Amino acid sequence: MSDEPGSARTQFRSDFVVELVLIVAVVAYLVMAQGQAVGESLSFTVTGAGLMALATYWTLHTVGDGLRVIALRLRPGK
Repeated sequence: MSDEPGSARTQFRSDFVVELVLIVAVVAYLVMAQGQAVGESLSFTVTGAGLMALATYWTLHTVGDGLRVIALRLRPGK
């Protein structure tokens, strides 16, 4: 990734949009799962676990991009 603040900001914004979509998907999954027991349907459980793992990974990725934006803003020698 480039060391330009504009590029980092654009990447962070696009990652943040994906993050919001993933959060909405996890909430929709949890709403659909309300009436089911854990492990009742293996494919449903695996789908939920995969979705939550993806959302967790993407959250950490987005936080990293946010920290990069902050670091580029605070970089001495501007």
